[in-house]
Formats: sequence, structure tokens, C-alpha cells
Amino acid sequence: MLMNSFYNLVSSRQSDRAFLPKGIEDEKLQRILASAQLAPSACNAQPWHFVVVNETDKRLQIADAMASKVLAMNHFTKQAPVQIVVVEEKANISSSFGGWAKSKHFPHIDIGIVASHICLAAADEGLGTCMIGWFDEKKIKNILSIPDEKRVLLVIVMGYSAQETRPKKRKKLNEIVSYNSYKK
Repeated sequence: MLMNSFYNLVSSRQSDRAFLPKGIEDEKLQRILASAQLAPSACNAQPWHFVVVNETDKRLQIADAMASKVLAMNHFTKQAPVQIVVVEEKANISSSFGGWAKSKHFPHIDIGIVASHICLAAADEGLGTCMIGWFDEKKIKNILSIPDEKRVLLVIVMGYSAQETRPKKRKKLNEIVSYNSYKK
């Protein structure tokens, strides 16, 4: 039964690009952030910091830093009442050493995991989200007083979706999965 409800959650979660003019209840936001806090990470490094932006002036400034006039993209971000700016923090010694030994940057993997936790928790609360990777990092750092040596990897916009759930367009399972050896 639990797997069925999780499958239903991941089946209905989508990247929303239109939001209703309605704020997010603080209790919901706190549960979403608590879900992020529980996300796994390499060697429990938790190499992230979240800046929750819900003040109108700052939110609109961040939205401007995500929008592109030339490419006509991300203008919908102004509608979202909450933005979660995901800042990469330094990994602990164990994770850093493991990353060096295996030529992997575990904080990027960890941030992908925690971002999924945030988006799925938001969907469970009846909210829509969209992960944004296209933005002017320098502007965002300046607006939020994020130190120069830090990296902003993602901004997750969040609110009550104004969109219908769309059917998912995905590759067939046999195109992305093989058993016991790589087969394409």
C-alpha cells in the first residue's frame, strides 16, 4: 500500500510553470524543510544551506535574476510565492576524501537528492515546484548576501500550481534499464 501511494506521488509530481496568487502555509513549508533535513548524503555531510525567500521584494529580485529576456524563459518564477535557494556547502572530511579517491563531487549528488526530497514533500503537501538551474548566480548571491566563495546550484520555486497534471513523456523502461550488463 505504501509503495502505491509513493508511486502515485511521483506519477503526479511535475515541474509547474504557473502558480496561483496564494501564499504557502508556514506549517507546510516547515514540513517540507524538515523532509529536506532528513535527506541522505555521502558520509552524512549534508553539504547544503537553504535560503527561503518569501519576502515580495527579494522574491521578485531573485525572479529577475532567473529570467531571460533574450531566451524568453523563467518569467513564470515571479508567480511563485516561495523560492528555496540551494547553496552548496563544504563536504565533511570523509565525503571530501571519498570524492577525491573516486573522482566524484559528492555534494552535487547530495544536492540532487535533497532537491528531490523538497519537490516530493511539496507535492505531498499539494504544492507545485520547479527546479531552476538557469540564473545569474552573482546577482542572487548579491541579493541574499551569500559569500562569494559559495555556489548557488539550484533555485526551487514553489506554490499552488495553476496547471493541470500533465501526462509524463518518458523513455520506455526497456530503453533505460538493463540487467546484469550494460545494454543500449
